[in-house]
Amino acid sequence: MIAPMIHRLLRRDDLARLVAEIGRSDPDEARPAAAALEAGDVDGLLDSRAALEAVRGKGGAPAPLPLTLLWYVPVRAALRQRGLQDIALADYTATLPVAFAPARESARLARGRCGLADWWRAISALPSGTVAQAERAADIGALALWWAGCFPEAVARRGGASMVRAYITFASHALALAARAMCGRAPGVSAVFLDAAEQADVLWDALHDVRRDYVGPHAASAEGRLERFLNRRDH
Repeated sequence: MIAPMIHRLLRRDDLARLVAEIGRSDPDEARPAAAALEAGDVDGLLDSRAALEAVRGKGGAPAPLPLTLLWYVPVRAALRQRGLQDIALADYTATLPVAFAPARESARLARGRCGLADWWRAISALPSGTVAQAERAADIGALALWWAGCFPEAVARRGGASMVRAYITFASHALALAARAMCGRAPGVSAVFLDAAEQADVLWDALHDVRRDYVGPHAASAEGRLERFLNRRDH
């Protein structure tokens, strides 16, 4: 079941690499970043402007950091920009690309072998209110949200711009179903799913914003890096 995982998986070595990257990006920020890590202020470090700029890399090229940090730091920043301070929601949102990027399921979707009707049948095939159905709904809802956020062009090719909206709505309903089924069994996870369902539009928007660094059109090209660099200078 896809649930928030990045925050608990971050190791001190990962954070030390982030501090080192901050030092290379902006030497003046190296000491405050190191002090935050030594003091155990992990969230303060992850939320710092210096961390965001270091993760993005100079000239718009992503930094040589673990995939968890490459997604987590920008997603946290994007959600804060949109008024969402919830760390668990940021963790959940960033978990989606980290979990699905290497998965075969994404390739199957790209080839058009499954869609919303197939996914709903897969959820409905399991007994209502069971853990099994909740887990399937949570995973399929997460997949729909990730795909709509990171690959909207591919989704739109399946049915126009309205299909992206359909994916987001589907994700919200699937996550709400999972939240209801898990409420009495895993209230913490259920709360995250319910919040994600209610804020699906905002989570989608954050993924859509961040994805340009890693999976957007021309993300790895010199033109793409220059465009991102110039866009950041305007902000």
